[in-house]
Amino acid sequence: MGVKKQINRINITLRLPVMGLTKQYLRYVASAVFGVIGSQKANISYVTLRGGEKGRYVAVAACEHVFIWDIRKAEKILILQGQKHEVTFLCPSPDGVHIAVGYEDGAVRIFSLLNGESNVSFNGHKTAVTVIHYDALGARLVTGSKDTDVIVWDVINECGLYRLRGHKDIITQALFLKDKNLLVTSSKDSFVKWWDLDTQHCFKTIVGHRSEVWGMVLLNQENRLLTGSADSELRAWDISYLQEEKSEGEPKVKKGKTLLDDDDDEENDQEVDESLEERILSCKKAGSILREARDRVVSLTTDRKARIIACHGTDSVLELFTVLSEEEVQKKMTKKLKKAKKKAAKAQDDTGEETEEPVVERTLKDEIIRLTNIKASAKIRWVECLSCAGGELKVALLLQNNTIETYSLKTLDKTPTANKTARLTLGGHRTDVRTLAFSSDNLAVLSASGDTVKVWNRSTLQVIRTMACEYALCSLFVPGDRQIILGTKSGTLQIFELASGNLLETVDAHSGALWSLCLAPDQRGIVTGSADKTVKFWEFELIKDQGTGQKKLTVKHTRTLQLEEDVLCVKFSPDHRLLAVSLLDCTVKVFYTDTLKFFLSLYGHKLPVLCLDISHDNTIIATGSADRNVKIWGLDFGDCHRSMFAHDDSVMFLQFVPKTHLFFTAGKDKKIKQWDADKFEHIQTLEGHHREVWCLAISPNGDHLVSSSHDKSLRLWERTREPIILEEEREMEREAEFEESMAKGDVPVVPGETQGEAAPAGKKTVETVKAAERIMEALELYKEEARKMEEHKYACEREGKELPPPKPNPILVAFGNVTPSRYVLDVIKKVRSSELEVSLLVLPFPYVPELLTLFNSFIQQGLEVELVCRCLFFLLKIHFGQISSNQMMLTVIDDLRTNTQSKVREIRDMMGFNSAALQFLQREIESKEDVMFFTDATGQLEEKKKKRRKRERTILTIA
Repeated sequence: MGVKKQINRINITLRLPVMGLTKQYLRYVASAVFGVIGSQKANISYVTLRGGEKGRYVAVAACEHVFIWDIRKAEKILILQGQKHEVTFLCPSPDGVHIAVGYEDGAVRIFSLLNGESNVSFNGHKTAVTVIHYDALGARLVTGSKDTDVIVWDVINECGLYRLRGHKDIITQALFLKDKNLLVTSSKDSFVKWWDLDTQHCFKTIVGHRSEVWGMVLLNQENRLLTGSADSELRAWDISYLQEEKSEGEPKVKKGKTLLDDDDDEENDQEVDESLEERILSCKKAGSILREARDRVVSLTTDRKARIIACHGTDSVLELFTVLSEEEVQKKMTKKLKKAKKKAAKAQDDTGEETEEPVVERTLKDEIIRLTNIKASAKIRWVECLSCAGGELKVALLLQNNTIETYSLKTLDKTPTANKTARLTLGGHRTDVRTLAFSSDNLAVLSASGDTVKVWNRSTLQVIRTMACEYALCSLFVPGDRQIILGTKSGTLQIFELASGNLLETVDAHSGALWSLCLAPDQRGIVTGSADKTVKFWEFELIKDQGTGQKKLTVKHTRTLQLEEDVLCVKFSPDHRLLAVSLLDCTVKVFYTDTLKFFLSLYGHKLPVLCLDISHDNTIIATGSADRNVKIWGLDFGDCHRSMFAHDDSVMFLQFVPKTHLFFTAGKDKKIKQWDADKFEHIQTLEGHHREVWCLAISPNGDHLVSSSHDKSLRLWERTREPIILEEEREMEREAEFEESMAKGDVPVVPGETQGEAAPAGKKTVETVKAAERIMEALELYKEEARKMEEHKYACEREGKELPPPKPNPILVAFGNVTPSRYVLDVIKKVRSSELEVSLLVLPFPYVPELLTLFNSFIQQGLEVELVCRCLFFLLKIHFGQISSNQMMLTVIDDLRTNTQSKVREIRDMMGFNSAALQFLQREIESKEDVMFFTDATGQLEEKKKKRRKRERTILTIA
């Protein structure tokens, strides 16, 4: 009997893998993003890397990543890896060590520029972050978003401070003031708002704009505000900060009121209101500067010292203005006055009459003067300025055609002219890539756009060749991979030689756009399909070049197939027997290749078929259409096997994986999908592109896939050895959908609180819900362990002897035999600082009393007092009503009050002592060494090292 069982078991174990591997699909994963130099969505920013010079490196967004470019070498030197969403804003920290990056989904991550890693992330906005700024110390961060909220974050404590509500449209700028705890924000709702951050309310709104405020800068030691909106005026506002004369607690002097004053009662009330608003600062319009451009301001910025203003509209001209210092303005006014006096004296001499003393009015034009204009090679999207030593100004421009340009000019010259210092164009195309092709050895990738064709090395992703071409629509490598052929929008065929990068020949093939090219299976020729309603057959030929006498490749026209409609796509069957042609009338016609006789018509699509492919064994043809469907047909009888809804928009490209019945489709819905043509199943979706996907190419061995999109990026995907189990894949998709919907749920409400101008900064996300669940699980475990210990205690009393203790929970053992209460604290410690408050807000109230009791014991033991106090105060704030009305909680709260106060006092004393000790040490060392401490310490260390190395070298040479 036992033997029989064993045999059955062996049969089962042998049979299982066979069942699982009936058809194995392998996963394709994202390997690299290339071809993008700088995305339009986010700004450009100068950064300094360790030991690097000023103005040498720029940071730009590249879809979901951030690229740091070395401008001098035109090399990418650091990639800050994103996750899924596009980057929308960049802001380096004042110390230059970190960079804050805002994303399309409202997240903000802070990366270290030393190692490219991100340890801090903030989630508070619902939609794209539109502006980020640090305060002068780099301790706080302000972010504005498309969701109209402004959030202030504490960078050091890694948490949100508060959310400021008041604007009604996208936030365009948010700036901290250096010396005062104020914030100024501008928005597309045409308002500029001033916020007092001590009380977190808006105390002033500037309403002098008729349209959106697109940009804003602070000038003259923050005594002037300059705003740019939808017209050609830059409006200036003078800010005067009012000193509060009355000391605190001093009563206001009331005017005596008489019967005569009754009528003025309302006016007085208004005056009181005004004085309340004007108590912090007053803002008066000082005039405006006219830009040369007539359109809206796209970006407005200044250098670090706010001496140079850079501004541009939707065109390719950058306007630079210089802000004169008070001395320079005074000199200018003195000159003006002298001139006016001379003029007045001359007039007096001419007329002989006494004239009044001339008065010269100081205007805005005397303080802000035009410096120069810079004409870029294309439309400008973002600008960044950097002042360097000797009055040099460096300007970096991110252009709308995937290019970065940098300029340098001497601001001290009488007529400064800008010199172009660099132009990064090699690593990408100016316009969208419309066609891709792989070489036969899987090593080279061809990409062609509206003006250039590039050949890339697949493994290093470096450009090998760049050649100017016409607007390319289709392409292929000629067998042997030495030449390439492009089909263009004007109907020509262009043949290039790769070794020299020369254009060998341009053949006028068609009178309409040449939409499709296909290599003949015998590799001796090609077929072309065009909008002029013809399909033409061509043969490769080697002819002698008249000039050099060497043989060169050309194509010879052999046959023409005339059709009724525009041809969109042509494809040979791999056995060369049939030719499939898709037409503008939504049908696909199949002809015999040898006689060009009609064989089949495949109709069923409601919109034109944009792409098609035939499987390697000539049995199946798959067609993708603008009606968003993919149809799979048999090539024997033209019967439709299955119609599948493939994408949420037009299917742009379709190709079979070599030697399989699996195929990939690319759609305008930003997705690439893999399908099984035998089982009619969707296998996997490759998500990554942020705009329409135009085309893709699969390598001849099927291991790699390259795709191109309207987001200017090319993406490389590679096949892994990891199998895909379809049920798991669908389950993961459903989970992701559920998590997304959970994060979009209602914001947790604090009981009894009404929505005001200020609100908590965090938002409910999947992470916060998971963190709350982990805390709940830890508390459940703690309760369970406490119950076990209680039962053990009773059992011992009953038996009258010490019994062996109950087995601890395996989780506690795994964490190194920690106590249950310590485990709860560890779980709370692991919650991200920026997500802690929202996680506690999601926590149901029944868990709170237990948690407060634990907090009391933690504080008594002096464990993580700061963290525990933060959690404690937050829980007391949000559950105040329920806690204060609960008699059972009174003793715990009373204990907490005494313990917390004494422990916090201890910590404060210790910090004060340490701070004083450090200051004392600093003074001691400074007096001993007579050097400033903490300044240029790193620089001095490097110098010492260099000297030591030199000394060592000289000793070696002498030896």
